[in-house]
Amino acid sequence: MRRTLIALGCLMLAGPALAQSVGEKTGVNSALGIAPSTEDFVKQVAISDMFELQSNQLGEQKGNAQEKTFAAQMVKDHTKTSSELKSMVESGKVKATLPTALDSAHLSKLDKLKAANGKEFSDDFSDMQVSAHKDAVSLFERYAKGGDNPALKDWAGKTLPALQHHLDMAQNLDKAK
Repeated sequence: MRRTLIALGCLMLAGPALAQSVGEKTGVNSALGIAPSTEDFVKQVAISDMFELQSNQLGEQKGNAQEKTFAAQMVKDHTKTSSELKSMVESGKVKATLPTALDSAHLSKLDKLKAANGKEFSDDFSDMQVSAHKDAVSLFERYAKGGDNPALKDWAGKTLPALQHHLDMAQNLDKAK
């Protein structure tokens, strides 16, 4: 009984530390409002930017007029954030590894968009854009408040208003369908 209580006590004390080391993919950090680690933040931002670029390039090709306008703005803005993040990592201001490819979850979303046309494309595209930008706003808010790299924390705070604007734009796309 005593060992069980000691083990339980250790787990309770380790809980916050364990929660912070859980990757962003599980959603635990987001649900608890915990800032991601620098490595998780960089990975998620880079993957998000890659997805935004590729999905919005499809939007420029397959979308209606409103989607094409939205997509062009997303390609421009996410090219900029990708470049800024890459610069911070390459300069050594941020110690992290940039992923070079999308993860399986984002690849499957991209495949779904590639296969869709017309109304199906519009529905999927707007839903994915709203979801992606909600996730991005949450990620950047949490890192801007509690991140551990000052340069990256400052960048997250400065980038956040543009992401919030992207979310508003995506929600307007969603309303238009």
